[in-house]
Amino acid sequence: MDIKVIVAIIRRDRLEDVEKRLQDIGVERINVSKVKGYGEYHDFFARNWMVEEVRVEIFTRSHKVETITAAIMDAAHTGLPGDGIVAVMPVEKLFLVRTRSEATSEEFWPRPDS
Repeated sequence: MDIKVIVAIIRRDRLEDVEKRLQDIGVERINVSKVKGYGEYHDFFARNWMVEEVRVEIFTRSHKVETITAAIMDAAHTGLPGDGIVAVMPVEKLFLVRTRSEATSEEFWPRPDS
């Protein structure tokens, strides 16, 4: 399967810039969730010291991974601790709920340039 999933955990206040950058490069499918956690940065002085962040998930073809990850990192970067992470993972299988069938990358992206 020629599909990868890109998962980024970024600062909430950088989401708008990331969304715009992804739209500018033609990313059509994106999922965004509010999450809480801590890594390099955490606020020990807060009552709940976990930080509110956003999780961005994008399913894409392998050849677009470098462009998309670079766009996310450029738009999310502040240079401060807690900027986030970006991970790229392979997708073994993809199922379409509507048809209850396994999808190929061609079915998921019918246009050859996608």
